[in-house]
Amino acid sequence: MHKLTYLMAAFTLGVSSLWAQEPVDFTIELDKPTGKISPHMWGVFFEDINMGADGGIYAELVKNRSFEFDEPWMGWKKLDKSPEGTFLIVNDTKRKGNARSLHVHKPFPEKLGLQNEGFRGMGVKAGEHYSFSVNYKLSKPGLKMRVELVNEQDKTIGGGTLSLVDNAGWQTASVEFTAAETTAKAKLNVWIEGTGDAAFDMLSLFPKETWKNRPKGLRKDMVQILADMKPGFVRFPGGCIVEGRDLATRFQWKKTVGPIEERELIINRWNTEFKHRLTPDYFQTFGLGFYEYFLLSEDIGAEPVPILNCGMACQFNTGEVVPLDELDPYIQDALDLIEFANGAVETPWGKLRAEMGHPEPFHLKMLGVGNENWGPQYVERLDAFKKVLNDKHPEIAIIASSGTDPEGERFEFLDEKLRSMKIDIIDEHYYRPPSWFLSGAARYDDYDRKGAKIFAGEYASHTTRPNGPGRSTWEAALSEAAFLTGVERNADVVTMASYAPLFGHLDGWQWSPDLIWVDNLQVYGTPSYQVQKLYSLTKGTEIIPIKRNGANVIGQDSLYASTVYDEKSKQLVIKFVNYNSKPVQANFVLNSKKKLGTSATKITLANADLNVANSFEEPLNIQPKEEKVSYKGKRLTETFTPYSFTVIKIPVR
Repeated sequence: MHKLTYLMAAFTLGVSSLWAQEPVDFTIELDKPTGKISPHMWGVFFEDINMGADGGIYAELVKNRSFEFDEPWMGWKKLDKSPEGTFLIVNDTKRKGNARSLHVHKPFPEKLGLQNEGFRGMGVKAGEHYSFSVNYKLSKPGLKMRVELVNEQDKTIGGGTLSLVDNAGWQTASVEFTAAETTAKAKLNVWIEGTGDAAFDMLSLFPKETWKNRPKGLRKDMVQILADMKPGFVRFPGGCIVEGRDLATRFQWKKTVGPIEERELIINRWNTEFKHRLTPDYFQTFGLGFYEYFLLSEDIGAEPVPILNCGMACQFNTGEVVPLDELDPYIQDALDLIEFANGAVETPWGKLRAEMGHPEPFHLKMLGVGNENWGPQYVERLDAFKKVLNDKHPEIAIIASSGTDPEGERFEFLDEKLRSMKIDIIDEHYYRPPSWFLSGAARYDDYDRKGAKIFAGEYASHTTRPNGPGRSTWEAALSEAAFLTGVERNADVVTMASYAPLFGHLDGWQWSPDLIWVDNLQVYGTPSYQVQKLYSLTKGTEIIPIKRNGANVIGQDSLYASTVYDEKSKQLVIKFVNYNSKPVQANFVLNSKKKLGTSATKITLANADLNVANSFEEPLNIQPKEEKVSYKGKRLTETFTPYSFTVIKIPVR
């Protein structure tokens, strides 16, 4: 099993024309399933990279709303020249998680103005409603606040006025208004009028229409494109941000729950990771925190799969580790997370979940310990986690890292160690060129059926990288479709799979390719998105053998295939990849005592140009084309177009 064999590489990389006009015969054994398919087989991997959270799915439009960035004025500028001391950034360490606030001393009647640039601008739409809110504390009454959205020509396109009531302590004021036009690059002006003294914090602007219309919630279109996949799981919060560049900047879930205004901001580790894509204004405010991740998973019918730091920082950066005798707080974080997700409302963390609005448990079943960690230092720390978790929560499956690569010394070492530890699920990652995916369709055919399950946690075919937005090509996606026939054929071993990264922002990406691209107004799925979506929507419940000349279809003559049966819809599903420049005619002989319906559904992704990609201008270059087809008897003949991925759904009576 450890000697990974990739069969038929010579076939997959070339194009055969010798048999192109001759029908190719396949046999499907419908009555002889070889294994069950996990109900959460195909899912999504979320990491706050490429402005995926702040500036992305978290719908806040104001950047640095609480002045907590390393440079407190980042994202803001003063619109008027004011006397020294008019604006002060005050750091009050008695305020939990959010020490800084803006103090305004205004003894003169002339108005003062601030402008926020948003996340590469603010995307607003004509006719939509927006809500501005601010936390404030008056020390000398007499001030009021007026806000306005302005377009790229500084024309006002919406706004309103807030009255600031004299009252002891911090309080909140808000105003709603409607935008008069659509623009991706709006800015927010905040005018302070009258005379008086006040402190301001959490200056915030959200669209009213968020996902499920939750106040200060998630961007609706970005959640919807995930929901459309019907993913079986959501893995969060990453990714390398779990580790941090050092342990001080690791992801700590407890700082991401509770009141939004008390969550402690940290720098995003992708802020300065790549010299070619520096993003010094990239931070994590944790408005999208662990509670919101669990809620998102529940909303779209997906299993939550949180990943926690194991006491190791990113080994590509500092490689810091916590001493083994100081690991207990990290393990306690795992125990407390399980209590937060599943505990009764009488428990401390279950009580917090209930106070946040969700008294029912989230039914957590899996937990990842470490992300892309490797070496004996990882095994030692994982073993400490495992002993405690197995003892206190044997119902929770542990997911462990197999490192950064799908082969090589690191992989072989970890694969052996994790299996000897009897880890439940091993997380394998592969960022490789199309040739690797084509030649790897047999990767899991010889894996141990009785050993650990596999999580293909991060996969992506790279034609070039980094190659900019929109360059997730059809070549890459079709090679993934071919590889995934092997994943699906071995779904009794591979229990989960997800592409990575998930989101890329047109104006704020660091890494590409990505599954879904967004700007401040739009969202579209790449060809790779269309491929995984088709797999997810037709995942089936049982693996059905499909053979050519008695062998699995893993690249002979550049053809790939897998079949499943879906007990819920009573359908046989054939997935077929033609990685050739010419059409292929195929005959499918179905060996079964069951009766087949004569009317089937055929869904095709295809393009003769492997370099084609989707884009904001042409988001549907690669999109599924669905048609009704008819078959008679149990011998089916079908023609597959060049460079195509086809799904055929046949009713079974």
